[in-house]
Amino acid sequence: MTHVVLESCIRCKYTDCVDVCPVDCFREGPNFLIIDPDECIDCAVCIPECPVNAIVPEEDVPSDQLAFIKLNADLSKKWPSITKRKPAPPDADEWKDVKNKLDQLQR
Repeated sequence: MTHVVLESCIRCKYTDCVDVCPVDCFREGPNFLIIDPDECIDCAVCIPECPVNAIVPEEDVPSDQLAFIKLNADLSKKWPSITKRKPAPPDADEWKDVKNKLDQLQR
């Protein structure tokens, strides 16, 4: 089993989770982070670090977010690893409570 980054990360991309990951399983896109399912060891230390509650165990992905399981897996093959915390985008706080942001995802 792995963990999955959900829609609430889009345009927020807080990287608090990256600092605590013991296996460097996060990958970074232009405005979203994902978890590489082949690297994740299911330790869950990233979950409480996410200020927008965007990380959940795969078995707890809400039914309206199931596409993010495949999205994390697919993008993990294309996006580079991120291993150090970075500043959030300047408008991240404006986007943190916005719903239905999939159309905002930059690949």
